[in-house]
Amino acid sequence: MTFTLQGRELGPQDLGLIRQLLFEHPDWSRWRLSQALCQHWNWRNGAGQLKDMASRTLLLKLQQRGHIQLPPRRQTPANRMRQTKVAPWVWDGSAIISTLTALGCLQVGEVSQSRSERQQVAAALSQFHYLGFGGAVGENLQYTVRDGQGRLLACLVFGSAAWKCRDRDRFIGWTVARRKANLFLLTNNTRFLVLPWVQVPHLASWTLSTVRRRLSRDWQAKYGHPIHLVETFVERDRFRATAYRAANWIRVGETTGRTRQDRFYSLQTPVKDVYLYPLHSKFQQRLCA
Repeated sequence: MTFTLQGRELGPQDLGLIRQLLFEHPDWSRWRLSQALCQHWNWRNGAGQLKDMASRTLLLKLQQRGHIQLPPRRQTPANRMRQTKVAPWVWDGSAIISTLTALGCLQVGEVSQSRSERQQVAAALSQFHYLGFGGAVGENLQYTVRDGQGRLLACLVFGSAAWKCRDRDRFIGWTVARRKANLFLLTNNTRFLVLPWVQVPHLASWTLSTVRRRLSRDWQAKYGHPIHLVETFVERDRFRATAYRAANWIRVGETTGRTRQDRFYSLQTPVKDVYLYPLHSKFQQRLCA
């Protein structure tokens, strides 16, 4: 019997290998086990990095299904989905009222691998974004926009795409199997913030357009694969999506007002408009391939 977990097909030989590693190395931690498994399978992402997190998730799912028994955890994992404490940041807060042209040469940077800049992005989103910010999980990119003086004007975070979205999936035209296989070629603009004291007409749409032009290239550089389509979800009772529409994003529908945890149709969330931006002229072919 074979089945698929974390996008990888597993058969009796694979389960035998994992059980053998567990039997021969009872002193190994879960991290050591996942590393050995990745190395044995040569399971890497497009940038050549071992897919350690995917391997650990696969092992946990195998345990949950009763196929294996993992060694006890040596550390209690942090709940990354919970709002985490963000280091305080001292903001100038002086009003920046200007035209886009008068700001001079704006600097757009991808900062996900810079600890200090990530901290400033997290602080800004935690304090000024209506959803707060508990940190980015999985593959992600984070951008800042600064003026010529280095002052932070805006920031954006891109992370994992929604597992399912009826109107998005209809727009792409892919099957369930293709969605499971190719979802990593999508990303979700999960956060976008212009600092509250920044009043610059057209800055938001300019930022979206500028970042969009480099997004796939930056993703390729960090993770070894491109991005073909970007999505975002705009809470319609709160925002009009003016910047996204001005940047030529396409409204394709709306959410159903449920979350991925809503197994019994009892959790109600605000309805959001679904906006997409294709990053490749043949995005449908590539996502459905």
